[in-house]
Amino acid sequence: MHAKGARPRTTAVVLAGGTGQRVGLSIPKQLIKIAGKAVIEHTLAIFEESPDIDDIIVLMTPGYVADVEKIVAKAGLTKVTQVIEGGSTRNETTERAIAAVGASLEDGEEDPNLLFHDAVRPLLSQRVISDCVAALERYRAVDVAIPSADTIIVTRTHGEDGEFITEVPDRSRLRRGQTPQAFKLSTIRRAYEIAAGDPNFQATDDCSVVLKYLPDVPIHVVPGDEYNMKVTQPVDVFIADKLFQLATTAVPQVADEAAYRERLAGKTLVIFGGSYGIGKDIADLAAGYGATVYPLGRSTTGTHVENPADIDAALAKAYAETGRVDYVVNTAGVLRIGKLAETEDSVIEEALTVNYLAPVRIARAAHQYLARTGGQLLLYTSSSYTRGRAEYSLYSSTKAAMVNLTQALADEWAGDGVRVNCVNPERTATPMRTKAFGQEPAGTLLSSEAVARTSLDVLLSGLTGHVIDVRQQDPTADATQAGSFERALAAALQGGGTA
Repeated sequence: MHAKGARPRTTAVVLAGGTGQRVGLSIPKQLIKIAGKAVIEHTLAIFEESPDIDDIIVLMTPGYVADVEKIVAKAGLTKVTQVIEGGSTRNETTERAIAAVGASLEDGEEDPNLLFHDAVRPLLSQRVISDCVAALERYRAVDVAIPSADTIIVTRTHGEDGEFITEVPDRSRLRRGQTPQAFKLSTIRRAYEIAAGDPNFQATDDCSVVLKYLPDVPIHVVPGDEYNMKVTQPVDVFIADKLFQLATTAVPQVADEAAYRERLAGKTLVIFGGSYGIGKDIADLAAGYGATVYPLGRSTTGTHVENPADIDAALAKAYAETGRVDYVVNTAGVLRIGKLAETEDSVIEEALTVNYLAPVRIARAAHQYLARTGGQLLLYTSSSYTRGRAEYSLYSSTKAAMVNLTQALADEWAGDGVRVNCVNPERTATPMRTKAFGQEPAGTLLSSEAVARTSLDVLLSGLTGHVIDVRQQDPTADATQAGSFERALAAALQGGGTA
């Protein structure tokens, strides 16, 4: 709870009372697994990570409270304070949430904020949460909505003849409602108290209750996001799963040069593929900020990533000399262009060994060291991971594997405090690329230094399980989940790749 004079407590109320009928399942849709986790776990994790949220209450489908409690315990979601059964209607569920929050109030506590959110909207952004909480500083009721891209029609059914259009409203004034819907507790509680006296009371959302029964209370609208989708139909499960796989994340930037030095001093960084290109640039940057760096490569240290003994020896040496390994980075890779049917077995074996087996072996060998420091493994993919490209099928398929490996290990190692992330650079000027494609027009490629800088920011972040884009044009916007939505959705629905 908050001391007097602090900001009001903000509670996220996750409404999970739905069933799985529309997605064709016998379990509630919020328990369907998407990207390896139940939908509700993704949703709860968003509020868990939000600095604007103090606690979380879950209203779950009757009979499934224990399932959610197990998810909360396993995921370590410390902000979830209550998981209670929802009602038989949306209205009854909201009333139970209001009662639960009201019962937890301390003497003298300021009127708290409530954010009601659909459990089956697992792609909510932190920006929307922050905007809702900020809006409650001025307004007592807040909705989230986006403009309608489709023309909305009003119809009427004429018996067996079917539906006919009766009206086409002005689309410029129409909005598609999303969640959260946010309120001061006293406001939403009063609206439901008045509604209880109406024998015909029925509503599908909470803002409509305030609108009808407290007409003098203005309801402010916060801009939503296209990707804040609701998983209700079978196709939604597919799209959401692909968006989780393809969505990229904005990496928090370190404040200044002094902050880099402070956070890297005394840390040990092991880089496989550190002889040149991105790996060498990471090594130079980190060493310049005071880290102890072990840049490894065939031409410099005789380290062959395809040899498990070399991997083990490199990590053991770094640990023996410094007593710790904080970060392990693998930028090693090979890119061979050619048609698969014409590719020799030795080339296929090299591509699979260096691009896939080596990262797997590095991860396995590094785990014991990173678990001691709560460190991070950083891997690299390619824009071709969203769709295989002709004449480098081996490279693009192994890079797709790096994304899946990252996401799987991040989940697998979360309990050990080890983070795993993957950087996805746009076409980058490296010796490997020049060898494969020759000289390319100046200004069309990212610099390896830019990728190295972002990589360092990822290592110093708290992120795990994320794919981080690095792009030449407007990198800040394009690296965010919002900036990548159209690209990710196109890839999900059409099989398209990143340009």
